[in-house]
Amino acid sequence: MARQVDVGSKPEQARRAVALGELALSSRGRAAVRRRAVEKGDPIAAGELAGLVAMKRTSELIPHCHLVRLTSGRVRLSPSARGVRVRAEVSAVDRTGVEMEALLGATVALLTVWDMVKYLEKDSRGLYPRTRLGPVRVVVKEKGEAGRR
Repeated sequence: MARQVDVGSKPEQARRAVALGELALSSRGRAAVRRRAVEKGDPIAAGELAGLVAMKRTSELIPHCHLVRLTSGRVRLSPSARGVRVRAEVSAVDRTGVEMEALLGATVALLTVWDMVKYLEKDSRGLYPRTRLGPVRVVVKEKGEAGRR
């Protein structure tokens, strides 16, 4: 039987989480992202917006996650030596943490970039030999006074 954990007796507290991740790209993909010369548009802007939307929809996509009332969310993508780096930060005042929101925001942001540059990443067989997602990880998880930053 599937069920969601009862958090009704837990106190509401400030919560904050930060996730970092990276998408490794081919030299063609990296160059196009840096020049903002991608056919579908600006992958940095699109990825940041997609990550923010994903944060807000976490409970719809991950069955055991509670709907959390976010008080803020930020997604920042930047070109890196390997491809594109992401930093996703989420805050809320609620009964459960926001690390899944941060992880989902970071991952969807990077997947959006991949989707936009995949035509540059494919080899002759239609595969992505140099494109790699990850690692994506939580680097900050705070609650209480520490979560109020």
